[in-house]
Formats: sequence, structure tokens, C-alpha cells
Amino acid sequence: MSGKRKTQGSDNLLTRRLPAWKKLTELRVKQKSQEQQNLPTLNDLFSSDSKRASKFSTRCGELFLDYSKSHLTDEIFSLLCEATQDANLKSAITSLFSGDHINNTEDRAALHTLLRTSNPLCAGQPIDGYQQDIFSCQKKMQHFTNEIHQQNWLGFNGKPITHIVNIGVGGSDLGPRVVCEALSHYKTSTLDVNFISNIDATEFYRVTAPLAPETTLFIIASKTFTTLETMKNANLAKQWILAGGCDKAQLNRHFVAASANIKKATEFGIAEDNIFPLWDWVGGRYSLWSAIGLPIALTIGWDNFKSLLSGAEEMDEHFSTAEPKNNMPVIMALLTLWYSQLWGATNQAVMPYSNQLRNLPLLLQQLDMESLGKGVNRNGETLNHPSGIALWGVEGSNGQHSFHQLFHQGTQFVPLDFIAELKPNHDNYAQHQQLLSCCLSQSQALMSGKDYATAQQELVDNGATESTAKQLAKHKVIAGNKPSNTLLMESLSPKNLGALIALYEHKVFTLSVLLDINPFDQWGVELGKQLGSKIDDALTHKKRPENWDSSTKQLAELISNALK
Repeated sequence: MSGKRKTQGSDNLLTRRLPAWKKLTELRVKQKSQEQQNLPTLNDLFSSDSKRASKFSTRCGELFLDYSKSHLTDEIFSLLCEATQDANLKSAITSLFSGDHINNTEDRAALHTLLRTSNPLCAGQPIDGYQQDIFSCQKKMQHFTNEIHQQNWLGFNGKPITHIVNIGVGGSDLGPRVVCEALSHYKTSTLDVNFISNIDATEFYRVTAPLAPETTLFIIASKTFTTLETMKNANLAKQWILAGGCDKAQLNRHFVAASANIKKATEFGIAEDNIFPLWDWVGGRYSLWSAIGLPIALTIGWDNFKSLLSGAEEMDEHFSTAEPKNNMPVIMALLTLWYSQLWGATNQAVMPYSNQLRNLPLLLQQLDMESLGKGVNRNGETLNHPSGIALWGVEGSNGQHSFHQLFHQGTQFVPLDFIAELKPNHDNYAQHQQLLSCCLSQSQALMSGKDYATAQQELVDNGATESTAKQLAKHKVIAGNKPSNTLLMESLSPKNLGALIALYEHKVFTLSVLLDINPFDQWGVELGKQLGSKIDDALTHKKRPENWDSSTKQLAELISNALK
């Protein structure tokens, strides 16, 4: 089969698997042929249906999704929901929650949802053995959190721990980092929690510069305990603690680990009692709910950490029981599929109108792009349609003053998710109202746009001559008819944040089922790790393998000369 990507045609893998998709493709082709004949715009759709907003909105707990500013009709939405039946989504969801080995390329389950059941011992799920392991780990995390907060855990010279540094990369860094930042207003102690992920030692030196070794504790977060970036920084941390006056026998007062590799962690020098377990059925990008979330518990306290889990559990319940037409993660997935497969969208932007959620797009990037960036389906057939798309974004309203120009007048087609909380974590309601006004104005402007006649009249009203107005108006036309979702939460609480992250997890899973790909492996990431180790070894031993390309040889030579 050719590796060439196609978005329509009888040999398209989507149309072959999903009968509804063939109908949607035909409908979209018909739409395209009518676009020059004034196909109804989003403005037209709202004008013709006074109940459109309520019809295309849904709620889960304190999260409210308005997806009415999307190119949906009753017929299109019905066909999209029909596609979930064609793909056997309901059965796939059951397999996810039941512990089936849905990660078929690694022959394992993906049981991150089990981590957030309110009582793992009474979860009522047919998954033998895991509940007790989860319960034991959570009790250990709770005890450790309390020991640190109550200043019972002392450093090598008898002083209590005042600073935590989490060393990890990817899922072992992004989830805890983003959640700690987002929920900083729930901080329950004076404890300072920091993060180091980059193998660039500059980050290690910057983070540790103001810290004192005798009051600092490191969490080494690595499932395998072999990840290059993490282990290099872990060894730097060990050297730093020893140089600060700590005896080797007391290193255990300054190091704990979250890992599945007990042997490697103990060989590093961490006491087995200081190791919080991970399991192979928890993928890195789904691991903040596990012992990887220890920095979160240390930042916001154990009760708030449990509230974070309960919010995710609430979304799990919604995802596993709601019908597609009312199912928030499913609806968001269907919209992404609609736009990526049949509208040519290669990008999607997530714009949190919240300073504390400013790095949420980084977490969602990994979740979405690492999961859906695949070139073959579950059976190994080459995809002849798009799989994942590029996801990116920054906090609002900063984005309005940088790249939103491309959204409004550029030629790229980029669907957007706007995210905001209705109530701020401060008492300046007037300024928060202005922030939310900015958020709503962007989605409204993307949809409504500005036509030539309006732009021309505005110029005339501002004193321009008719000829000048005719010419300049061309530059002020904004096409509009651009889609967006608006996702509002009552407040940025631990529970609502848990639900929000779980929402995107399940959106990605739904897309993987519709696309028939495995979202739980990441072999492309592994290749980079393998080659990086080989190159580092070659540089260390000053060898230049003959099979290296001339570019790599040239660049390696420059690196070797610079580091002599």
C-alpha cells in the first residue's frame, strides 16, 4: 500500500472502516462545490436557528462546553455520532476501563483511569491485584507528604526540608509541573517545589543556585530509571548534595524516587523504602495521577490531590456512560476528526485565558501529538489519511497581540479551543471580567469577521476618501467563518482541573479509536534516544562511524573541537 496520504476516495481507510464517514466525505465534497454559491456560514447557521447555542452545548460537572461555533448541522452531527458506532467506540471504552491489553504493540493494558477511582479497593472493576498496589502506594504518598509538611523529615544536618526538586522529563515532568503551577493558589505549606527536566545543565544550575543542600530533597521520577536526561541530572544532584557536606550514608535523607525499576534505583543509592512504585500499565503522559504526582501532593496537600483525582474520576464516569451526542470528550474528538480529515486542518490551537494555565498547551501537546503521531493503524497498515495534527497555544490575552492575526486574516485553517474559568482565584472581578471579555471577543470575531462593505464604510466614517476607502478596505476584510470551542469551568479548582485533563485524555483516546491507531506507544521517541546514546558514545571515544552521513560527521567535529 502506498504511503501517500489521501483525505477522500474509495480506498481511504476511514471510509473502508466507517460507513458514516463515506457519507460525511460525500457531504463535504458537496459543500465544497457549493462554497462559491454562498454556502451558509456560521453566522447564517445562528441566524436560522435561535436554539443553536443550547443545542450544541453540553456539561459535565462544573465544566461547560459550547461547540456551537462549529460547522455542524443536525445531519453532520448525526453522521459523526454514527461514526462512533461504526468504530465500536463503546466496546473500546469498555476495554480501556476493564484492563484489556489495548496497547497491542507492547501487549499491555492502559489503566491510568484506575489510579483515580475514589476507593481502589472497592472499584468494582475486574482487575485483580492492581487495587491493593494502588492503595498501598497512595498511603505511602500520603504519609510522605505529611512527614514533609510537618517537618518530621530532616536533612543530613537535622534541618527540615524546605525545598523539593523533581527531576524527570516528558510525562514525569510536564504533568506535575503544569498542575503545580495551575493550582499554586491551593498551596498548603511554605514548601517550595521546583522542576528540572532539560539535559542542558544550565537548568540544573539555575534551579539549585538559591537552594541549600541541607534543606533540599530530590524526587527522581523515571519509570525505567535509565532515561538519559533524568539520570544525568540525578547524578548532578548527588554530586551537589555531597559537595554541600552530606555524607554518603545520609543521602537517603535527600533522595526519593518514583520508578518501576527498583533495582536501578537502589543501585543509584536510593533506599528501597524511599521508592514509590510505578507500573508498566501507566504511560508517561498519563502518569500524573500516580506516584509521579508526588510533587503535586507536596504542593497542594493530600486532600487537594485526592480532589484532583476525583475530578478526573467524574470525567471517567461521564465518558464511559454518556451517549456520544452528549459526551464531552467524544464530541471534541469528532470535531477534530471532522476538521482534520475533511477541512484540511493540520493545526489546532488551545488558548487558556488563565495565567495559571499558561503551560497547559505543553501538557496537551505531549498527550495529543505523542499519542496520535502515527503512520500505521493497529494492524500495521500504512495510513492514507492524516493521523494526529499539531497542537499548540499560549495564554490569552497575550496571544491576541502576537499570532492571532494569522487566525483572523491568514490563509491557514486553525480550529481553536478557548478555556477559561468563570470565577477567579482573586477578588479583582472587574479585571477578570475584562479577561473573559477578551476571550469571548476572539471567538466572536473568528466567527463573524468583517466584510468589505463594513470595512469600507468604517474608513469613510473615519474621514477617508471614497477612493482611499475602496483600496484600504481590502486589507481590513476579515473572512470570519472560523470555528472554535469555548470551554468554561466554574473555577480553577483541583477537581475541575482533574476533569479538564481527563477530558483531553479521553478525547485523544476517542480519536485513536476512530483512526484505528494505538495511542499508547511512542516508537519515534525511542529512536531519538537510541541514536542520541550512540552519538554521545562516539563523541566520548572520538570515533566517527563510517556509516554516518557527512552532515552528522561535520557537526560532530564542530562539537568535539568546541568541547576540547
